[in-house]
Amino acid sequence: MTALVALKYGNLDDMVTVPQESVITESGSSMAGVVPGDKLTLEQLLYGLLIPSGNDAANAIAVHMGGSIEGFVKMMNEEAARIGATGTHFANANGLTDEDHYMTAYDLYLIFNEAFKYPKFREIIEAKAYTADYINGAGESVSRTWKCSNQFITGERDTPEGVTVLGGKTGTTKAAGYCLIIASKDDASEGNFISVVLKSDSRAHLYDNMTNIISKIVN
Repeated sequence: MTALVALKYGNLDDMVTVPQESVITESGSSMAGVVPGDKLTLEQLLYGLLIPSGNDAANAIAVHMGGSIEGFVKMMNEEAARIGATGTHFANANGLTDEDHYMTAYDLYLIFNEAFKYPKFREIIEAKAYTADYINGAGESVSRTWKCSNQFITGERDTPEGVTVLGGKTGTTKAAGYCLIIASKDDASEGNFISVVLKSDSRAHLYDNMTNIISKIVN
């Protein structure tokens, strides 16, 4: 949803100064590695959000788009209602655990399906890696490479014969377990499918479950 709101209402060429709100100290939080004062485009921050699951990038996008994290969360909830994601409520921009932050598998499909309409979203989620060149707060050049964690895209997991994985998004917290949503294509019919697995107890089981689901596409 953070990506969807940014793509729908933002300008990818906007220059964003990473705010103090991007400092996250939660143990195990996945980060893009941006720090307050860094200057990146909104497009670069979207890569930092979606490829390494950068919670710091999420907060930078939120403050830029909404004026504050709270302002952006309001935009997120309004967009969820607009697309019919009625079992969802956002409490933050990055998905870190909050008892007032929740979503159903179906709503995740609705949100992903809406984001998938944007060519830039599809471009980012199918990328194996991305290098961002930007300027830090001291005016120095920084080059940072983010690598995809989706094992279907990286080739660490084989895709069932007759199916092409077009891209997706991983997500992991202690509360949510190992999660993955992907778009895939039946090579014969060219039909597109979206598949969701939530709350797996391990990364291995996550990909086993997803492989079982997408193998049904051609059966």
